[in-house]
Amino acid sequence: MRGPTPRPAHSGHARLARGLGWFSIGLGLAELIAPRALCRAIGLPGRETLVQAYGAREVATGIAILASHDPTPWIWGRVGGDALDLATLATGYEHDNPRIGGLALATAAVVGVTLADVACVQGLTADKRLPPPGRFDYADRSGFPRPVDAMRGQAADFAVPADFRIPEPLRPWTSGAPASGRSGVPA
Repeated sequence: MRGPTPRPAHSGHARLARGLGWFSIGLGLAELIAPRALCRAIGLPGRETLVQAYGAREVATGIAILASHDPTPWIWGRVGGDALDLATLATGYEHDNPRIGGLALATAAVVGVTLADVACVQGLTADKRLPPPGRFDYADRSGFPRPVDAMRGQAADFAVPADFRIPEPLRPWTSGAPASGRSGVPA
């Protein structure tokens, strides 16, 4: 592998986020349009205004998920909304509810969607993480622009520029003999 694994622009988690965005809009519209029917079906009469407020929240969150480049914070918002929904549904279990079956079905549906929201947000967060260090493999590289055999002898006529040379006073030996005024052994 030559580098970090590239993340696809539209990973499975991003597609799930878009699906949850559309689901939010659909659920929110149902809560806005028919709050009385929903409350009657689950045995929570008198909560129509609350259900409409939850519907407005769902629509706004769905639009934000679909419009956002990074839906992660909006999916977290869905998780928080799911907690509110579950808390509201839990109040239906406190008294003698004649629609306990509908309430149990609604609770199971919200739990299922909550699990999907949590899986989505965890996946989106993981997609943003950098891979762990040490995953680069340069074994197939030599560091040379061309194969070594093709470059042999290419620098045979290279002349060292004057500014690359060691200045004369710093050179202890020249052409095999000691520099002027020095003994045979460098200090």
